[in-house]
Amino acid sequence: MKVVFFGTPDFAVPALNLINKSHHELVGVVTVADKQQGRGLKTTFSPVKQYAVDNNILVLQPDSLKDPVFIQALSELHADIFVVVAFRILPAEVFTLPPHGSFNLHGSLLPKYRGAAPIQWAIINGETETGVTSFKLAQKVDTGNMYLQKRTTIGPDETLGDLHDRMALLGAETIIETLHMIESGTAVLLPQDDTLARPAPKITKETCQINWNKTAAEVRNLIRGVTPFPGAFFIQNDNSYKVFKTRLTTKPSSGAGDIQTTKDEILIGCADYYLQILEIQKEGRKRMTAEEFLRGYSF
Repeated sequence: MKVVFFGTPDFAVPALNLINKSHHELVGVVTVADKQQGRGLKTTFSPVKQYAVDNNILVLQPDSLKDPVFIQALSELHADIFVVVAFRILPAEVFTLPPHGSFNLHGSLLPKYRGAAPIQWAIINGETETGVTSFKLAQKVDTGNMYLQKRTTIGPDETLGDLHDRMALLGAETIIETLHMIESGTAVLLPQDDTLARPAPKITKETCQINWNKTAAEVRNLIRGVTPFPGAFFIQNDNSYKVFKTRLTTKPSSGAGDIQTTKDEILIGCADYYLQILEIQKEGRKRMTAEEFLRGYSF
C-alpha cells in the first residue's frame, strides 16, 4: 500500500523506520515546522523529519492542516492510507482522504488513558500493565474503533524514559501488523467502551510538583512517571530540587516533608513512610547521587 506518515517526536521514528523498510511504499511524511533554537537560532528538525531527510523521503510541513494547498498536495500523493503517531489532531478533510482512511497509534490500552500523556499517567497511577492501540481515526480524539492492541508489563522500577523506548518499538510492530490486516482484508474493528475511559491530560509544571502528603508509593510513582523529563521537584527554603530516583522504606514517617539525612542518605517523610532519595539535582546544578549531593549541600 502507499502510505503517508504523520508524526513528530522520537517515539514515532521506529514505526516510520519499519514502514520504510517494509514492502509498503512510503510516499510522504508530514511533520511540524522546523524550529530555531539556541543563541545562534540554529534551525533544528523534528526527529521524524530528520529520518525522512536522511532517507530521501518527501516531507510536508504545513502551518495549518486545513490549508487547501496542503490538502491538494496530500491528495496528489494518491496514498492508500495515512498512519499517525504522536502528531496533531487531524481534521476530517485530511483523515478521510485515503481509500482506507487513517489510523493512529496510541500509547495505552484504549479506552484507558485517552489524551496527550498516556505513558506518563499509567506510571503515575501505579499501573502494572499498559500497551499500545491502533485505531481508526474518528471525529472525537482517541475514540475511534480499534484494530489491534498489544500489552506489556510496567516494571516496578521502570521510568518514563525506559517504558517510552520499549513502547515505541512495540508500537512500530503493531503498526506493521495493522497495515497487513488492512491490506489483506482481515482487519476487524472493535468499538471502545466509553464507560471505561480514563483521561491522560498534558503534563504540566503543577503535575510535577511533589506533594509529600501523598503516600511514599504515590510520590515514587510520580517521580518515575516524569523521569527523565520534565522531572518531579520540590521546594525547600526557596530552593528547587528535582528527584530522579528513589527507594521505598519501611520507616514510619514523622511528618509529610520531614527531611532526615546521614552522611550518605536522604530520607523525606510522606503520608505513611519515609522515601529514600537516591538521585537528586539542585536547580542550576548537575544531577547527583544522594552521597555526592551531601558532600557539598545540605537542607
